[in-house]
Amino acid sequence: MIVAGIGLRRQATLADLRCALDLAGVTPDRLAALDTKATPPLSELAQQMGIPLILVPEQDVSGIQTPTQSTRIIARFATGSLAEAVALRAAGAGATLTISRVTSPNGMATAAIAKGPTP
Repeated sequence: MIVAGIGLRRQATLADLRCALDLAGVTPDRLAALDTKATPPLSELAQQMGIPLILVPEQDVSGIQTPTQSTRIIARFATGSLAEAVALRAAGAGATLTISRVTSPNGMATAAIAKGPTP
């Protein structure tokens, strides 16, 4: 299973989300994001792609080690990258990060790819 973890600002558009995902260069089986970051454009992206959207509770990303480190994200969520952390959590036990966080040119959205066991 391939999961694209998405990090986003509230103002991110569908185009911003798609741009970040395109930069990752992988077509995922699922999208994942923090439950408190769920927005209509995020739901629309999953619907357009015909894949499930997994919403990860905020407490479930705390302490997940990520290769990318943002001091702002560490202070707020106790993990280095939301995109990487939600991808790893949603992909399940034993998941590995295959693509570290990439950021849309305007900084509104990020994407990271994790590979987990086949469900």
